[in-house]
Amino acid sequence: MSGTRSPHLRWIALAGFAALAGAAAAQTTGLPKISIGVEQAQGDEVAVSLQILALLTVLSLAPAILILTTAFTRIVIIFSFVRTALGTPSIPPNQVLVGLSLFLTFFVMGPTYRQIQQDALQPYLAKQIPLDQAVARAERPVRTFMLKNTYEKDLILFVNLSGQKNPTRDNVPLTTLIPAFVISELKTAFLVGFYIFVPFLIIDLIVASALMSMGMMMLPPTVVSLPAKLLVFVLADGWSTLVAAILSGYR
Repeated sequence: MSGTRSPHLRWIALAGFAALAGAAAAQTTGLPKISIGVEQAQGDEVAVSLQILALLTVLSLAPAILILTTAFTRIVIIFSFVRTALGTPSIPPNQVLVGLSLFLTFFVMGPTYRQIQQDALQPYLAKQIPLDQAVARAERPVRTFMLKNTYEKDLILFVNLSGQKNPTRDNVPLTTLIPAFVISELKTAFLVGFYIFVPFLIIDLIVASALMSMGMMMLPPTVVSLPAKLLVFVLADGWSTLVAAILSGYR
Protein backbone atom coordinates (compact mmCIF):
# COMPACT_ATOMS: atom_id res chain seq x y z
CA MET A 1 0.00 0.00 0.00
CA SER A 2 2.82 2.39 0.86
CA GLY A 3 4.48 1.64 -2.46
CA THR A 4 1.34 2.44 -4.43
CA ARG A 5 0.64 5.69 -2.57
CA SER A 6 4.16 7.13 -2.74
CA PRO A 7 3.94 8.29 -6.42
CA HIS A 8 0.71 10.16 -5.67
CA LEU A 9 2.25 11.77 -2.62
CA ARG A 10 5.23 12.87 -4.69
CA TRP A 11 2.96 14.53 -7.26
CA ILE A 12 0.98 16.32 -4.54
CA ALA A 13 4.18 17.58 -2.96
CA LEU A 14 5.52 18.82 -6.28
CA ALA A 15 2.23 20.68 -6.97
CA GLY A 16 2.40 22.32 -3.54
CA PHE A 17 5.99 23.44 -4.08
CA ALA A 18 5.06 24.85 -7.53
CA ALA A 19 2.17 26.84 -6.05
CA LEU A 20 4.40 28.25 -3.31
CA ALA A 21 7.08 29.16 -5.86
CA GLY A 22 4.50 30.94 -8.07
CA ALA A 23 3.17 32.92 -5.10
CA ALA A 24 6.68 33.93 -4.08
CA ALA A 25 7.49 35.04 -7.66
CA ALA A 26 4.29 37.09 -7.81
CA GLN A 27 5.20 38.82 -4.57
CA THR A 28 8.72 39.63 -5.73
CA THR A 29 7.98 40.75 -9.31
CA GLY A 30 4.58 42.38 -8.76
CA LEU A 31 1.45 42.05 -10.89
CA PRO A 32 -0.03 44.93 -12.90
CA LYS A 33 -3.02 46.72 -11.46
CA ILE A 34 -5.81 48.21 -13.58
CA SER A 35 -8.14 50.82 -12.14
CA ILE A 36 -10.94 52.85 -13.71
CA GLY A 37 -12.19 55.99 -12.05
CA VAL A 38 -13.58 59.49 -12.56
CA GLU A 39 -11.47 62.31 -11.21
CA GLN A 40 -11.41 66.06 -11.59
CA ALA A 41 -9.39 67.21 -14.62
CA GLN A 42 -6.38 69.41 -14.04
CA GLY A 43 -5.20 72.25 -16.27
CA ASP A 44 -4.88 71.35 -19.96
CA GLU A 45 -6.49 67.93 -19.50
CA VAL A 46 -9.92 69.44 -20.25
CA ALA A 47 -8.76 70.88 -23.59
CA VAL A 48 -7.08 67.59 -24.55
CA SER A 49 -10.21 65.62 -23.70
CA LEU A 50 -12.38 67.95 -25.78
CA GLN A 51 -9.96 67.68 -28.72
CA ILE A 52 -10.08 63.88 -28.55
CA LEU A 53 -13.89 63.99 -28.44
CA ALA A 54 -13.97 66.32 -31.45
CA LEU A 55 -11.56 64.05 -33.35
CA LEU A 56 -13.69 60.97 -32.67
CA THR A 57 -16.78 62.87 -33.83
CA VAL A 58 -15.09 63.86 -37.09
CA LEU A 59 -13.91 60.29 -37.68
CA SER A 60 -17.45 58.96 -37.18
CA LEU A 61 -18.76 61.50 -39.72
CA ALA A 62 -15.90 60.95 -42.18
CA PRO A 63 -17.79 58.48 -44.44
CA ALA A 64 -20.73 60.86 -44.79
CA ILE A 65 -18.39 63.78 -45.45
CA LEU A 66 -16.54 61.77 -48.08
CA ILE A 67 -19.73 60.70 -49.85
CA LEU A 68 -21.65 63.97 -49.71
CA THR A 69 -18.95 66.59 -50.34
CA THR A 70 -16.81 64.90 -53.00
CA ALA A 71 -17.13 63.34 -56.46
CA PHE A 72 -17.70 59.87 -54.99
CA THR A 73 -21.49 59.90 -55.40
CA ARG A 74 -21.46 60.64 -59.13
CA ILE A 75 -18.64 58.20 -59.90
CA VAL A 76 -20.04 55.18 -58.05
CA ILE A 77 -23.55 55.68 -59.50
CA ILE A 78 -22.20 55.89 -63.05
CA PHE A 79 -20.24 52.68 -62.55
CA SER A 80 -23.36 50.99 -61.19
CA PHE A 81 -25.27 52.07 -64.33
CA VAL A 82 -22.55 50.59 -66.53
CA ARG A 83 -22.72 47.26 -64.73
CA THR A 84 -26.52 47.17 -65.01
CA ALA A 85 -26.48 48.16 -68.69
CA LEU A 86 -24.02 45.37 -69.48
CA GLY A 87 -26.33 42.87 -67.82
CA THR A 88 -23.74 41.71 -65.28
CA PRO A 89 -25.22 42.70 -61.89
CA SER A 90 -22.34 41.21 -59.88
CA ILE A 91 -19.37 41.76 -62.22
CA PRO A 92 -17.28 43.76 -61.44
CA PRO A 93 -17.87 43.11 -57.72
CA ASN A 94 -18.97 45.89 -55.39
CA GLN A 95 -15.55 45.99 -53.74
CA VAL A 96 -13.88 46.71 -57.09
CA LEU A 97 -16.34 49.44 -58.08
CA VAL A 98 -16.24 51.14 -54.68
CA GLY A 99 -12.43 50.93 -54.54
CA LEU A 100 -12.02 52.36 -58.04
CA SER A 101 -14.57 55.09 -57.26
CA LEU A 102 -12.69 55.95 -54.08
CA PHE A 103 -9.32 56.35 -55.79
CA LEU A 104 -10.86 58.33 -58.65
CA THR A 105 -12.43 60.55 -56.00
CA PHE A 106 -9.01 61.16 -54.47
CA PHE A 107 -7.70 61.95 -57.95
CA VAL A 108 -10.47 64.47 -58.60
CA MET A 109 -10.24 66.02 -55.13
CA GLY A 110 -6.42 66.14 -55.14
CA PRO A 111 -6.09 69.88 -55.91
CA THR A 112 -8.74 70.71 -53.30
CA TYR A 113 -7.07 68.63 -50.60
CA ARG A 114 -3.63 70.02 -51.45
CA GLN A 115 -4.99 73.54 -51.02
CA ILE A 116 -6.51 72.56 -47.66
CA GLN A 117 -3.20 71.11 -46.53
CA GLN A 118 -1.26 74.18 -47.65
CA ASP A 119 -3.62 76.88 -46.38
CA ALA A 120 -5.15 75.28 -43.28
CA LEU A 121 -3.53 72.07 -42.04
CA GLN A 122 0.15 72.96 -42.15
CA PRO A 123 -0.27 76.44 -40.54
CA TYR A 124 -2.44 74.92 -37.81
CA LEU A 125 0.07 72.14 -37.06
CA ALA A 126 2.82 74.75 -36.98
CA LYS A 127 0.69 76.69 -34.44
CA GLN A 128 0.56 79.74 -36.70
CA ILE A 129 -3.26 79.99 -36.76
CA PRO A 130 -5.96 78.91 -34.27
CA LEU A 131 -8.39 76.05 -34.87
CA ASP A 132 -11.37 78.19 -35.91
CA GLN A 133 -9.31 79.99 -38.54
CA ALA A 134 -7.97 76.67 -39.84
CA VAL A 135 -11.51 75.33 -40.19
CA ALA A 136 -12.56 78.48 -42.08
CA ARG A 137 -9.61 78.16 -44.44
CA ALA A 138 -10.29 74.45 -45.01
CA GLU A 139 -13.92 75.20 -45.82
CA ARG A 140 -13.15 77.56 -48.70
CA PRO A 141 -11.73 75.01 -51.21
CA VAL A 142 -14.49 72.51 -50.48
CA ARG A 143 -17.13 75.23 -50.89
CA THR A 144 -15.55 76.31 -54.20
CA PHE A 145 -15.59 72.73 -55.51
CA MET A 146 -19.21 72.16 -54.55
CA LEU A 147 -20.39 75.51 -55.96
CA LYS A 148 -18.60 74.76 -59.23
CA ASN A 149 -20.46 71.46 -59.62
CA THR A 150 -23.89 72.53 -58.32
CA TYR A 151 -26.70 73.54 -60.65
CA GLU A 152 -28.00 77.04 -60.05
CA LYS A 153 -31.56 75.76 -60.01
CA ASP A 154 -30.85 73.28 -57.20
CA LEU A 155 -29.00 75.89 -55.16
CA ILE A 156 -31.88 78.37 -55.50
CA LEU A 157 -34.33 75.66 -54.47
CA PHE A 158 -32.62 74.99 -51.14
CA VAL A 159 -31.94 78.67 -50.52
CA ASN A 160 -35.65 79.39 -50.90
CA LEU A 161 -36.58 76.44 -48.68
CA SER A 162 -34.20 77.66 -45.96
CA GLY A 163 -35.80 81.12 -45.99
CA GLN A 164 -32.59 83.10 -46.47
CA LYS A 165 -32.85 86.67 -47.69
CA ASN A 166 -30.53 88.06 -50.36
CA PRO A 167 -27.91 85.30 -50.10
CA THR A 168 -24.73 85.24 -52.18
CA ARG A 169 -22.62 82.31 -53.32
CA ASP A 170 -19.99 83.14 -50.71
CA ASN A 171 -22.25 83.18 -47.65
CA VAL A 172 -24.47 80.18 -48.43
CA PRO A 173 -24.21 77.89 -45.38
CA LEU A 174 -22.99 74.34 -45.83
CA THR A 175 -26.32 73.00 -44.57
CA THR A 176 -27.86 74.50 -47.70
CA LEU A 177 -24.99 73.93 -50.12
CA ILE A 178 -24.38 70.23 -49.40
CA PRO A 179 -27.91 68.95 -50.24
CA ALA A 180 -27.98 71.11 -53.37
CA PHE A 181 -24.62 69.65 -54.40
CA VAL A 182 -25.80 66.08 -53.77
CA ILE A 183 -28.97 66.62 -55.81
CA SER A 184 -26.90 68.04 -58.67
CA GLU A 185 -24.51 65.09 -58.55
CA LEU A 186 -27.44 62.64 -58.65
CA LYS A 187 -28.95 64.49 -61.60
CA THR A 188 -25.66 64.43 -63.53
CA ALA A 189 -25.06 60.75 -62.74
CA PHE A 190 -28.53 59.75 -63.94
CA LEU A 191 -28.09 61.80 -67.12
CA VAL A 192 -24.81 60.02 -67.87
CA GLY A 193 -26.47 56.70 -67.04
CA PHE A 194 -29.13 57.39 -69.69
CA TYR A 195 -26.47 57.90 -72.36
CA ILE A 196 -24.75 54.71 -71.23
CA PHE A 197 -27.95 52.66 -71.49
CA VAL A 198 -28.85 53.76 -75.06
CA PRO A 199 -26.26 51.73 -77.06
CA PHE A 200 -26.74 48.61 -74.95
CA LEU A 201 -30.53 48.91 -75.31
CA ILE A 202 -30.11 49.06 -79.09
CA ILE A 203 -28.03 45.86 -78.99
CA ASP A 204 -30.75 44.14 -76.93
CA LEU A 205 -33.43 45.19 -79.43
CA ILE A 206 -31.39 44.01 -82.42
CA VAL A 207 -30.69 40.62 -80.83
CA ALA A 208 -34.32 40.14 -79.76
CA SER A 209 -35.58 41.02 -83.27
CA ALA A 210 -33.07 38.67 -84.89
CA LEU A 211 -34.04 35.77 -82.63
CA MET A 212 -37.75 36.32 -83.28
CA SER A 213 -37.20 36.47 -87.05
CA MET A 214 -35.38 33.14 -86.91
CA GLY A 215 -38.10 31.57 -84.79
CA MET A 216 -35.78 31.04 -81.82
CA MET A 217 -38.21 32.42 -79.28
CA MET A 218 -37.25 29.83 -76.64
CA LEU A 219 -33.69 31.15 -76.50
CA PRO A 220 -33.36 34.03 -73.98
CA PRO A 221 -32.07 37.18 -75.73
CA THR A 222 -29.64 37.89 -72.88
CA VAL A 223 -27.68 34.72 -73.74
CA VAL A 224 -26.77 36.24 -77.11
CA SER A 225 -26.80 39.94 -76.27
CA LEU A 226 -24.42 39.67 -73.29
CA PRO A 227 -21.40 38.52 -75.35
CA ALA A 228 -22.26 41.12 -77.98
CA LYS A 229 -22.40 43.93 -75.42
CA LEU A 230 -19.14 42.80 -73.83
CA LEU A 231 -17.46 42.72 -77.24
CA VAL A 232 -18.68 46.22 -78.13
CA PHE A 233 -17.65 47.56 -74.72
CA VAL A 234 -14.16 46.07 -74.99
CA LEU A 235 -13.61 47.17 -78.60
CA ALA A 236 -14.67 50.71 -77.68
CA ASP A 237 -12.19 50.70 -74.77
CA GLY A 238 -15.15 51.35 -72.51
CA TRP A 239 -13.49 51.71 -69.13
CA SER A 240 -10.85 54.18 -70.28
CA THR A 241 -13.40 56.20 -72.25
CA LEU A 242 -15.81 56.26 -69.33
CA VAL A 243 -13.17 57.28 -66.77
CA ALA A 244 -11.86 59.99 -69.10
CA ALA A 245 -15.41 61.34 -69.52
CA ILE A 246 -16.01 61.37 -65.77
CA LEU A 247 -12.76 63.16 -64.99
CA SER A 248 -13.26 65.68 -67.78
CA GLY A 249 -16.61 66.58 -66.24
CA TYR A 250 -14.79 67.93 -63.16
CA ARG A 251 -12.15 69.92 -65.02
